[in-house]
Amino acid sequence: MPNAAQALVEILHRNGIDRVFCVPGESFLGIMDALHDSPIDVVTARHEASAGFMAVADARLTARPGVLLVSRGPGATNAAIALHTAEQDAVPLILIVGQIEKKDLRREAFQEIDYGRMYGGIAKWVAEAIDAEQVPELTAKAVRIATSGTPGPVVLVVPEDLQFPEAPMSAGVVQQRRPSVPAPQDIADVRALLEKAQRPLIIAGGGLDVPGGREALLAFAERWNVPVAVSFRRQDLFPNAHPLYAGDLGLANPKQQIAAFQDSDLILALGTRLGDITTQNYSFPDYPRPRQALVHCHDDSRIIGQHFIADVGIAASPKALAETLADGTALPARDWSGMVRALYEDYATWTVKAAPDGVVFGNVVHALNEVLEEDGIVVADAGTLSSHVYRHVPFRHPQRLLAPISGAMGYGVPGAVAAALRHPGRQVICLVGDGGFMMTGSEFMTAVARQLPLLILLSNNSSYASIRIHQERHYPGRVVATDLVNPDFAALARAYGAAGYIIEREEDIRPVLREAVQATGPRLVEVKASLETYLPATVSRANAAD
Repeated sequence: MPNAAQALVEILHRNGIDRVFCVPGESFLGIMDALHDSPIDVVTARHEASAGFMAVADARLTARPGVLLVSRGPGATNAAIALHTAEQDAVPLILIVGQIEKKDLRREAFQEIDYGRMYGGIAKWVAEAIDAEQVPELTAKAVRIATSGTPGPVVLVVPEDLQFPEAPMSAGVVQQRRPSVPAPQDIADVRALLEKAQRPLIIAGGGLDVPGGREALLAFAERWNVPVAVSFRRQDLFPNAHPLYAGDLGLANPKQQIAAFQDSDLILALGTRLGDITTQNYSFPDYPRPRQALVHCHDDSRIIGQHFIADVGIAASPKALAETLADGTALPARDWSGMVRALYEDYATWTVKAAPDGVVFGNVVHALNEVLEEDGIVVADAGTLSSHVYRHVPFRHPQRLLAPISGAMGYGVPGAVAAALRHPGRQVICLVGDGGFMMTGSEFMTAVARQLPLLILLSNNSSYASIRIHQERHYPGRVVATDLVNPDFAALARAYGAAGYIIEREEDIRPVLREAVQATGPRLVEVKASLETYLPATVSRANAAD
């Protein structure tokens, strides 16, 4: 009979988990030993936050739970950012924490934490084993809860002395709930609204990031000639060059675009939670009763009506609804579709710019389009640099965008490592700022250790630029805490054993990019980037006068 740790690992394996991420710790040595004899790949990170970001990115790509193993106390505390990211991103994540011995629980022992209290606000479920025989059952339950409804993070806490006793394999493959099919009356109601609508708009969200979801969305939009706006940081759901693509709902939409969306007479919210950023801080559509008819379809019934009152609320698979409504002859093009498309094209057009203090990073992103492969994966860290990705990279399937919905800095390099591990035959390009790289850039060593074909484009403007922008707007001329002193990143990459390049002038962009893209293994391009580009015009004028 296996021991509890072996049963835990075997249940993960039976449920399709082929890779886990960790920083090793003495409180889960039993589980580490069980992994030694398992086909599961163990990826060792340099920090628990980095390991967590890797697990979140891997889960996004596989739709299976990302698994993160950490030690008690400090390790579990460091991993908290991964739980928050998974919750915000609706990604299935299992955090396994090695706990102090059972006999010492609730005695304020060394590194003890009550994880139910600690994680209760961000995890879907927190369970702590009190007997070795519980471990297999709790592991299977963790898989089920992480992937059911709105996917998210769960926490399984296993005291170190409960990992060694025998535990019967009381659980095996978790039977996932099949996606619900829309009721016939719901389909009829939506069809009637579509037939009457003059200015319909689809808001497509992460619930369509499933096999066949993008194809169903495209077919549905084309059948009814409905423009598609994607929810926050979901640009890869719909081909951006398509005439029906109306852009994304993000942090800086033009007022004219939002006004046009508000003029719609039917909104079909498919697979989106209609969160605050997608809804422009709950101003589009009108809160809580939209001025236009609202169809809200989400696989999790808890989401329907959570923020906005829907005329038709459908707790079912948005993919299934789109597939059902895609049948039939396509309607003729609508003037409405062309109008919202024109607004997007005007916003997305990039004009080459110059700056006195360095390379304009938007020019680098624009040039990236020339070398991005048909199935390339773009991993974007948080920060001003990523705004160019969301606005100016015309994603098309099977290209992928991995970006933290939570806005967590430090996601970029670990996320790119996870993507390169998962898809070693595909181009993986990470865009990260100097601030984000210095948080988790040590994981570039993991890419070197495994010789992953990973390219990092690092924007070095010696600043926490996003915060600096807000600082200058609200407290002009009173800069504090946002300046950075950085190393020579290209030299650092070479010290890691990777290739290092530098872009110092605008004319360097294309030749350096081409050389870096054609190289093999891990490599990093440091861009001596302009900060002035992002600052308010008043600051730019003041700097020019100095």
